[in-house]
Amino acid sequence: MDWNGPAGMHGFSRRTFNEYYRCYSIALMPGNEREGLNYGGKILLPPSALAKLSTLNIAYPMLFEITNDAHKEHSSHAGVLEFIAEEGKAYLPQWMMTTLLIEEGSLARIKNVSLPLGRFVKLQPQSVDFLDITDPKAVLEKAIGQFACLTQNDIITIKYNSKLYDILIMESKPGNKGISVIETDLEVDFAAPLGYKEPERVPKQALPPSDSLASIESHTKSESKGFAAFNGSGNRLSGKESALNIKEDSKAPAPVSSEKVAPAALHLPHGKLFFGYPIVPFKKPGSESEEPEVPKFTGPGQTLRAAKKK
Repeated sequence: MDWNGPAGMHGFSRRTFNEYYRCYSIALMPGNEREGLNYGGKILLPPSALAKLSTLNIAYPMLFEITNDAHKEHSSHAGVLEFIAEEGKAYLPQWMMTTLLIEEGSLARIKNVSLPLGRFVKLQPQSVDFLDITDPKAVLEKAIGQFACLTQNDIITIKYNSKLYDILIMESKPGNKGISVIETDLEVDFAAPLGYKEPERVPKQALPPSDSLASIESHTKSESKGFAAFNGSGNRLSGKESALNIKEDSKAPAPVSSEKVAPAALHLPHGKLFFGYPIVPFKKPGSESEEPEVPKFTGPGQTLRAAKKK
């Protein structure tokens, strides 16, 4: 605990919480397993820490700066969840132990700090596997809710569907160190995952030139469709060439197409109805264009009444 103030002066002096604890990962905490604490940003301190903090003019929420004196170039920030650790010990999330290069049981300095309310943070997943999540944005926003503060350049670990994902805090505003994310309107931006590559666009294949089309047609075998009856050649018993063979190939009957052609679309004006086409009787070739006259009744007529005798 530090006392800061001019020497020899009595009265109010600003006091801060600044203690050294032997740090361990959450997994080594005795009692019931608390795996969920490994994927958040809160630590566990001993009851004596609460007693000291209660005597100080500490702003809430309680936020702390954690520093490994052997690697002072980078420090992290955390909130406190409970004061249930053994005396002289502190329990930290595994990702924080890795980030600060703290070995199990090593000393680290824990000091209370006041951080500004965060307005902006940019996150970057450290693996492209993070894109396999259906809604990655919602997953990250929910994960941030487990943190009291975020520190730039930290690589935090979150868990989703029994799989772990590392997330880099690329940028935070205001400031360039740490921000508080409790009861603040935080704007979250996402960078492309580490190792992600944009898919290459395949150019559309251009049509071949006209001479190439002619070359393709020369190597294409045309296949006639339909059935043609009696399309072969005939032979005579006398051995003479049949007159059918003398005919040119162009006079051979054209094959009948078996494909059905769909009727054209019928477009009618508004308010008109269509009840079918008129029936036109079939006429044989060479028949007269005029319809044959219907024969009239030319025979004698009869009546049901008997003729009157004169």
